[in-house]
Amino acid sequence: MASTKKLQLPLQERVPLGRPAWKLADLAVLSLLLALLASRTVSLASGDAPPCWLAALVCEAWFTLVWLLNMNAKWSPVLFHTHPERLSERTGELPAVDMFVTTADPKLEPPLVTVNTVLSLLAVDYPAGKLACYVSDDGCSPATCYALREAAEFARLWVPFCRRHGVGTRAPFVYFASGGPERGEAADGEFLRDWTGMKSEYEKLVSRIENADEGFLVRRGDGEFAEFLGAERRNHSTIIKVLWDNSKSIRAGEGIPSLIYISREKRPKHHHHFKAGAMNVLTRVSAVLTNAPIMLNVDCDMFANNSEVVLHAMCLLLGFDDEVHSGFVQAPQKFYGALNDDPFGNQMEVLFKKLGFGIAGLQGMFYGGTGCFHRRKVIYGSTPDSITDDKPRRTKGSPSYKELQVKFGISKELIESTRSVISGDVLAAPVADISSRLEVAKEVSASNYEIGTCWGQEVGWVYGSVTEDILTGQRIHSTGWRSTLLEIDPPAFMGSAPTGGPASLTQYKRWATGLLEILLSRNNPFLLSIFKHLGFRQCLGYLVFYIWPVRAPFELCYALLGPYCLLANQSFLPKASEPGFIIPLALFFTFNIYYLMEYTECRLSARAWWNNHRMQRIVSSSAWLLAFLTVLLKTLGLSETVFEVTRKDQGTPDGDDANSAGDADPGRFTFDSSPVFIPVTALTMLNIVAVAVGAWRAAAEGVPPGGGGPGVGEFVCCGWLVLCFWPFVRGLVGKGSYGIPWSVKLTAGLLVVAFLHLCRRI
Repeated sequence: MASTKKLQLPLQERVPLGRPAWKLADLAVLSLLLALLASRTVSLASGDAPPCWLAALVCEAWFTLVWLLNMNAKWSPVLFHTHPERLSERTGELPAVDMFVTTADPKLEPPLVTVNTVLSLLAVDYPAGKLACYVSDDGCSPATCYALREAAEFARLWVPFCRRHGVGTRAPFVYFASGGPERGEAADGEFLRDWTGMKSEYEKLVSRIENADEGFLVRRGDGEFAEFLGAERRNHSTIIKVLWDNSKSIRAGEGIPSLIYISREKRPKHHHHFKAGAMNVLTRVSAVLTNAPIMLNVDCDMFANNSEVVLHAMCLLLGFDDEVHSGFVQAPQKFYGALNDDPFGNQMEVLFKKLGFGIAGLQGMFYGGTGCFHRRKVIYGSTPDSITDDKPRRTKGSPSYKELQVKFGISKELIESTRSVISGDVLAAPVADISSRLEVAKEVSASNYEIGTCWGQEVGWVYGSVTEDILTGQRIHSTGWRSTLLEIDPPAFMGSAPTGGPASLTQYKRWATGLLEILLSRNNPFLLSIFKHLGFRQCLGYLVFYIWPVRAPFELCYALLGPYCLLANQSFLPKASEPGFIIPLALFFTFNIYYLMEYTECRLSARAWWNNHRMQRIVSSSAWLLAFLTVLLKTLGLSETVFEVTRKDQGTPDGDDANSAGDADPGRFTFDSSPVFIPVTALTMLNIVAVAVGAWRAAAEGVPPGGGGPGVGEFVCCGWLVLCFWPFVRGLVGKGSYGIPWSVKLTAGLLVVAFLHLCRRI
């Protein structure tokens, strides 16, 4: 046995990525930041500096801290290479996988989007008998259920077709968007007939789904959707439907994974905990139906782009001598049909390649909420075998029935399935007949099932933040588990990035709100680093993201210094004739060249860098600022957090064609009357006014004796912000959705007037 194990080739390789030149650049920027702080401190101590220099010093000290946190996250990058072809020797070791898809609103997340994601998962290269797909519909939509039922029938044709012809991307809307068979000249007559017939069937499927009427579905004679009659989105009983049962219909070589639809019970008197609550219901329902030891979760728009994605993930889950190294496997988020040059700064390619690879070299990549493979026992709160606590406890893997009941609830079936998973039985036989356990599944999905249990705290997805994903991953890391990053070619999963101003800023605001909630809670990473097993550098890595909303007040303050100085005839930067001017000048150029080179190394254009740079300024002054204020009001008990669903649009993989069909300028910023646009609109107006006033004063009065007024630095700062806020400059004179609404303009104008009055009084 030992000799056989030696002959097995490794399933994965951990490859450190050297970055000596980038480390030198990091240190160069840090040196300039420290020099700027020293220069300001000396000037303030000597009493020669204006009062606004103190505000500048505080902000620049904060920027230095942020830079140090980013340096920590970037300094130890690694990449994991996987070898799925070597799994052919270990077919018997492959564990079952339960795949979870979540959707919440049939209008913002159209059923056809969900259907394509489900079909791509059903067709992955993995034994069908070891797969089951669960779809959680928090919108309780008969149209979504109907679409999935139709998809299950279409899958009987689609899955065999994909496997027979070796289809690459198995989301039908992507596959057929090319307009012709992808096998080119190698396509024979039989394949062409199959391709044409399959495309015709898919078009019929699309037509049926898009033309489905919810009212007709609920009232039609066969009663298949009668359970939806009278159901309200936030007040209804559990609805579970087995749309396809693999155990009853498997055929050799052409099996189709089981497909189960779930709309969990919701009642007004019980908090449903948004997506985290839906994920916990999926975990419990799947536990009593199929109980796979591995769980994959994806958002409804995140289709499987690589047909071997599950095999690649298994290389990381099975490829370490100690499973502590792969508590979960996270794939980076990548997007199809993306606009050229990332005009809304939400494709996050550089973020994943720079920060993501670096954090993967610490305790592991963060859980991103989609495209992630979990060990079920890790989600259940189990600790690694190699981690020991000081306090005495029962023998690992053998908790008592009473202990399990307290943690997991009163369901006997759930407790038994939990016991088998915690004991490490990864190859346990699945339930023979799924349909026979639907009543048990409804019991564990009841809205009051979690009362008195550890769900949402020590077990399952963690409650307390709208960013339940990163909070759950942090809890896993704090128990001692590590995680790995699944970076493969073609990419594992592809999703849709929101476009337009409202959708992009809404997404950033939701993320920032949840991150600050974590930072101010008992789940603060510093506490977990001190009292649990979260590594200190990993703790600092989490802080890179948790401080997003905290950055807003500092960056807003710094952005206001330029206009204030031009309006109040002061300065917060050294004059061009002074020796100290070289420090902020060098920092400005070095910082921007550094990030431009990062984008160049990631094979992105200078325009992509500029778009992301300006969006950073816009997001900080809008979404992050409102998130900061939202959490502040919540902390004071004056408001509650609201979960905002981002619209999911399904274009074609061609970014230009996909977005230009119905929109003359898809990369142009759009606006609505949301408060999120008010701060940036006010800053745009303020900087324009400040430049005009400063230029008029300089022309009319000249340079004052002694040079006490603003210099070239203040003009550059205001001019740079006007360039960053150029979409809002266009919005001030734009029309329709491209124009800023008058309600936003008026509110922003009042803020500008208040600031002008303040400048006159100070």
